[in-house]
Amino acid sequence: MSRTDAALRPVDLARMAGVSTQQIRNYVDAGILPPAARTPAGYRRLGDRHRRALVTFRALLPGYGPETAREVMRAVHAEDIALALTLVDAGHAALHDQRLSLQEAGKALEAVAEQNTDTSAPSRSGPLRIGEVAARLGLRTSALRVWESAGLLRPRRDPGTGYRVYGPPDVRDARMIDLLRQVRYPLPQIRPVLDGLRRTGGSEALRTVIAQRQEGLAQRATAMLEGSCRLHHYLTGNPPAEDR
Repeated sequence: MSRTDAALRPVDLARMAGVSTQQIRNYVDAGILPPAARTPAGYRRLGDRHRRALVTFRALLPGYGPETAREVMRAVHAEDIALALTLVDAGHAALHDQRLSLQEAGKALEAVAEQNTDTSAPSRSGPLRIGEVAARLGLRTSALRVWESAGLLRPRRDPGTGYRVYGPPDVRDARMIDLLRQVRYPLPQIRPVLDGLRRTGGSEALRTVIAQRQEGLAQRATAMLEGSCRLHHYLTGNPPAEDR
């Protein structure tokens, strides 16, 4: 019996993919895999198309994420190819927007990093309280408190009132954190950037951050290319050589 004619059980696909048998059943029920016929005893009867659909779905995951990968496969099995391709296009457009946002954020971060770091220099408007900093940067006060709890901000306390007091370096750091969060940089990895800026006044760590994020986007773009290639093979029924 050829590979394309072979009958498969959910457990067979589960072993191929390293997932549970129940997960395969869930994929069929969700439309990620095509509908499955049943044996007279009521068991699902799968075939090579289900295997190829599973391979395609798993190829889409790294680049497009679970939600888009799921919706693409459901659209394909609902014979709505236009919707499936629209979802793929939207994923590429979102990645392009992230690239543009990263470029703009990089420019803004460099500008922030070049601000005067002399803690003895007075602010034009004097020290600021947490609400004033939040309003100036368009943030919630809760965000500033979270960043302080994470050790990223270190405002001093007014000895008389106990209120937080933010000088120019603190405002700069808050702006830096905000910009890094906008490009989806995790909080634990922001501290080395701020520490380097405070220690040397330079932005080398910042450039490393941007380069790492750019590399991450490049890797995702490659994964999207691989996933869309596998989707093309699935749609055309022309499997790649290694699957024949």
